[in-house]
Amino acid sequence: HFVVCKQIQRITQRMSERKYWLCKSEPENYSIDQLQIDGRTPWDGVRNYAARNFMRDEMKTGDGCFFYHSNQKPPAIVGVMEVCTEAYPDKLQFDPSSKYFDKKSIESDPRWVNVDMQFLAKLETPVNRDMLKAAPELQNMELFRLGRLSITPVTEAEWIKIHDLAGITPF
Repeated sequence: HFVVCKQIQRITQRMSERKYWLCKSEPENYSIDQLQIDGRTPWDGVRNYAARNFMRDEMKTGDGCFFYHSNQKPPAIVGVMEVCTEAYPDKLQFDPSSKYFDKKSIESDPRWVNVDMQFLAKLETPVNRDMLKAAPELQNMELFRLGRLSITPVTEAEWIKIHDLAGITPF
């Protein structure tokens, strides 16, 4: 009985520590369909310091993430994924043939990081930007305030509401 209680305590503590994110990708660069095929992928190529700082300083293994297709009409949350590694150096910054190459970044002090994402679900009903804006509970989403960032935090209440809009049980 004591062991079960300790396990429940650890799970409950982790749930209260879990964070949630919205991560954007242009579908022509990397789509939810490709993540579903791959199962897991590095979330690389992030070249904004604020988004990088979220990955480096705040994202942890087990955090929940919405996959958001940007640069489509209409932009929409199309899937759910989970952070499955801590941040580590983004190897594309050192590859001169990559569009994400950064000549000022050095391997001993890398400028850019990424985390790996694990596929959880593709939404049968994508939640588009208009649906998000129409929900009173989502009016203060960081997506609307920090719209240019490729990674934005999502509150637990927003996480639950968006799952509700998609017609699925929260992951």
